[in-house]
Amino acid sequence: MAEGRRSRPKMAVALRYEQGVDEAPRVMASGRGYVAERIVEVAREHRVPVVEDAALVAALISVDVGSPIPPHLYEAVAQVLAFVYSSGRSYERERSGAG
Repeated sequence: MAEGRRSRPKMAVALRYEQGVDEAPRVMASGRGYVAERIVEVAREHRVPVVEDAALVAALISVDVGSPIPPHLYEAVAQVLAFVYSSGRSYERERSGAG
């Protein structure tokens, strides 16, 4: 999940990547204005990490929902996913008391 601005996102894109299932991350939702706000709200309600990267959102907003991201964005999205996964592992360690 990425959003364009901290306070009121003008654009947001939700991504999904399941290793062993997806060949590449897929755009699961995208929108502007109110739709972007709802994407971020729903993500937070479900404890999905939200990463702010306006340039990446601008590049991903034109990808059709359900479609894989284009190859030229693999590296940028991989960096976001690596951050999210490492943050998740840190969070799980903190919750379990093994930090």
